[in-house]
Amino acid sequence: MMTSSDDLETLAQILEATGDYRIIRRLKPRLRTTPPPGTPLRLGMVVDVETTGLDPQRDEIIELAMTPFSYGLDGAVFSVGESFQGLRQPDKPIAPEITAITGITNEMVVGQVIDPAAVAEFAAPASLVIAHNAAFDRRFLERFSDVFLTKPWACSLSQVDWFAEGFEGTKLAYLAQAAGFFYDRHRAIHDCLATIELLAMTLPRSGDSGLNHLLSGARAITWRIWAENSPFDLKDILKARGYRWNGEANALPRAWYIDVPDNQRDIEIQFLKSEIYRYDVDLRVRRIDAYDRFSDRV
Repeated sequence: MMTSSDDLETLAQILEATGDYRIIRRLKPRLRTTPPPGTPLRLGMVVDVETTGLDPQRDEIIELAMTPFSYGLDGAVFSVGESFQGLRQPDKPIAPEITAITGITNEMVVGQVIDPAAVAEFAAPASLVIAHNAAFDRRFLERFSDVFLTKPWACSLSQVDWFAEGFEGTKLAYLAQAAGFFYDRHRAIHDCLATIELLAMTLPRSGDSGLNHLLSGARAITWRIWAENSPFDLKDILKARGYRWNGEANALPRAWYIDVPDNQRDIEIQFLKSEIYRYDVDLRVRRIDAYDRFSDRV
């Protein structure tokens, strides 16, 4: 006996109504909605890369997906466009542990090429690029195509306060399951679609959309303050206050640093001068906005 999708949904609702069952539904294509007349629209683009490793200096992109969507300034998502997806054969074979994580084998990428010019053309109209861990994806993509150097970026991992909304983790698959849906993992395009669905939904505690939370974070100005040559015996004070150590071999100082909101800039500078250095030190301070946030430039 054949059972229609409507019948199955009715059964699912009956089970959920008992309070003893929770139904996780497969992610379906998001329906287009018509924005109110006169609504200013923007084009966002969710991106996701799979790579041969974690180091953008040495490792390579093996898969790229980009999914455009239209949204309003209040974070309402109205439509999701057709995605760009491509595989790429790296210079070196894909390691077994990378295949285990990504599901991408050496056989799948043989002879495959992602054209940087096609990527630049597809991404050019976007007014905002979003990734679920933009600090990872942006560093790879800026090396792949200059178009990503010119775009403001936002991060659905760090710029939505998922914990404040009652979620106990921030990994994409966990957030999806907690939100009541599942999707085919291990492929970049599915991650893009899942990210848009999470951003479009109404958050359980604030009643706002995930995208509106993300946009607030993306629009904010922050400041990176470096505590160069700070006294070694005060490092635990800096660490407890939220400072992080940059020990990477890059153009940035090997020093403790912190990122603070615009309204905390002067307070933090005064703290360093009075509690750490104890003299009127000339500190290295960098203004950060969405155009360089998550990039190697900061």
